[in-house]
Amino acid sequence: MTSASLGTRLDGVIGARTAKPLEKAFGVRTVGDLLWHLPRRYSRRGELTPLLGLPIGEQITVVAQVLDVRERTMQRRRGSILEVRITDGTGTLTLTFFNQNWRAHELVAGRRGIFAGKVSAYRSQLQLQHPDYELFEHRDEAPGGEQLDKAAALAWAETPVPIYPATAQLTSWNIQRAVELALDAVGPIEDPLPAEIRNAEEIIALDPAFELIHRPQTDADWKRARDSLRFREAFDLQLALLDRRRRSGLEASTPRPRGSSTGPLARFDAALPFALTGDQERAGATLADELAAPHPMHRLLQGEVGSGKTLVALRAMLQVAESGGQSALLAPTEVLAAQHFRSIVEALGPDLSAELAPVLVTGRMPVAERKRALLSLASGNASIAVGTHALLSEGVSFYDLGCIVVDEQHRFGVEQREALRRKGTQPHVLAMTATPIPRTVALTAFGDLEVTTIRELPPGRKGIETFVVPELEMPNRAARVWARAAEDLAAGRQLYVVCPAISSSEPDPELETEEASDAADSGGGARPLANVTDTVAELRARPEFAGVSIEALTGGMPSAEKDRVMRGFAAGDIRMLVATTVIEVGVNVPNASIMIVRDADRFGISQLHQLRGRVGRGEHAGLCLLMTTAEQGSLARERIEAIAATSDGFELAEIDLTLRREGDILGTAQSGGRSTLRLLRVAEHGELIAHAREVAGDLLDRDPELTTAPGLAAMITEAREAQLLDNLAKS
Repeated sequence: MTSASLGTRLDGVIGARTAKPLEKAFGVRTVGDLLWHLPRRYSRRGELTPLLGLPIGEQITVVAQVLDVRERTMQRRRGSILEVRITDGTGTLTLTFFNQNWRAHELVAGRRGIFAGKVSAYRSQLQLQHPDYELFEHRDEAPGGEQLDKAAALAWAETPVPIYPATAQLTSWNIQRAVELALDAVGPIEDPLPAEIRNAEEIIALDPAFELIHRPQTDADWKRARDSLRFREAFDLQLALLDRRRRSGLEASTPRPRGSSTGPLARFDAALPFALTGDQERAGATLADELAAPHPMHRLLQGEVGSGKTLVALRAMLQVAESGGQSALLAPTEVLAAQHFRSIVEALGPDLSAELAPVLVTGRMPVAERKRALLSLASGNASIAVGTHALLSEGVSFYDLGCIVVDEQHRFGVEQREALRRKGTQPHVLAMTATPIPRTVALTAFGDLEVTTIRELPPGRKGIETFVVPELEMPNRAARVWARAAEDLAAGRQLYVVCPAISSSEPDPELETEEASDAADSGGGARPLANVTDTVAELRARPEFAGVSIEALTGGMPSAEKDRVMRGFAAGDIRMLVATTVIEVGVNVPNASIMIVRDADRFGISQLHQLRGRVGRGEHAGLCLLMTTAEQGSLARERIEAIAATSDGFELAEIDLTLRREGDILGTAQSGGRSTLRLLRVAEHGELIAHAREVAGDLLDRDPELTTAPGLAAMITEAREAQLLDNLAKS
């Protein structure tokens, strides 16, 4: 039989019966994919898995010993039930089999094995119904039945047993067998990593690394293999990102130099009623130089809430307009797009607005209005377009798209950024985020972008105080929240009330689901979520708010209604706005002084930090009150107490990274889905990621085309072609 390679399809190696479920469950198609499906932990035949605290409803795999077996007759129907109790020496778990008494000959007291199934509860006892299992041979017998001496028996009992990510249809040992077939079938694996790097980093070759991580004889085997494969993963990722950045710098683009002293940018700057901050000046100078270069800019602008990123972006768009080019600002929601559009028109003033003719493009705007906007873009009359995902649709074309600004970059995938980029000829790209990004996440998720950071806030900001209001522990403090709200309203100010649900039956679709799940697990799901509909009715009924204009704002409202409410709130006609996270970013009402967040434990750290940034934007200090029923010491309570403890978004980003799986952070940044990282954890392996980037950068500096590393060159080319094909398929 011909040896298989890493690219060989699995069905020809392990059979279609196993290959199809593997592909369906894990996207595993080739031998290489399967060998990269790594064990998530290791057990031993002589080591039992703790059975206490198993999660009900979850698919689990445990190593345990049969404690006892009993058979009983079913009371309401014919047949019998075989109940097998397994133990870890402390806790027990019951295996239940219906009309399968023959299993009692296998599952005898003292036998050990791996047991897998879905945990359920029956009469307060945890159980697995009809579980799969794989029994170990007796300790005094070898797999072939020969007698073992004590040392050999001990070695066999302590050999690590890989436990793989599995499903109800594919057990861990099914996957283990498939992996072993693949290992036996694959020929010598050519290592793409140059020997000089392997030697310098003390990395073992790929062939033995796969062998040792899947078939270890000792813990030292799989640990060494894991460390080697983890470095490879970091190195491969950083090499691909650096290659993408380098190649983007080689592309030809239309230079957009700053114009004359009478151009739009100069006139805009002259009319500004305030001075730019030092960080805004520095960021603006960096963007101006890159826009004037003959290669496209690829930059991420990150900064604190209210630091003035949009102004920096607008000045870049004006520089592009001076050369006759157009700019498109992509926003994640209609409310934010409309807010950006109004802010840009207001900032430009009547003369520049008439000259540059900015347009708004959203999916829900009236047909006639949309047609006028699209015609203005296609003809080149409009120099600036602001819109939602509607800008990505086929019917939108530009006369000369020179710059793309992606606001709240983490809400969009790489492919969406590329879809808009293809509407121009190598346009400049500026991504923005008000969610500060830890360095390791920036290197891993945005490694193809140069990063500029704005920390300095405009002068005159009064700051925001944040307090946790535990409703159950301190009901008097909770009652005081509404009294304080009435005081600010009486003083002529406005306020926000934010809820995690639209109505009693409809959650906010923008809620960060992992945080909501954590809150439910900690007891937050015991009562209905605070919602916009009921909160509006409740506040209108309160005597202290008699005569106060209170309105709702949610993402599901018609566009015209959302726009009416936001205009009314911005004008001061609406005094209290009850909203979902639709107001999380971009909303600027300087007279709003208080934000009250109900069921604050249902929001993520970055969401809460963004939300509270809506207040304290004018002459009055901001106050953010986080109402919660989360218990002291719970993860949900820990999140909101972290928010109250600091207003530093960069510090909160690091806290967020340690409390959350980085899969969500990286997944949305890379592709709109879960992270594809296997062994890397950006919260833990920051130094490794940074070091791997240095090693990859040194290699590309010495050998940009990777002629001395043909394996890596092929890998990069394959990744590049896959991205190109993916882009073509979506265009």
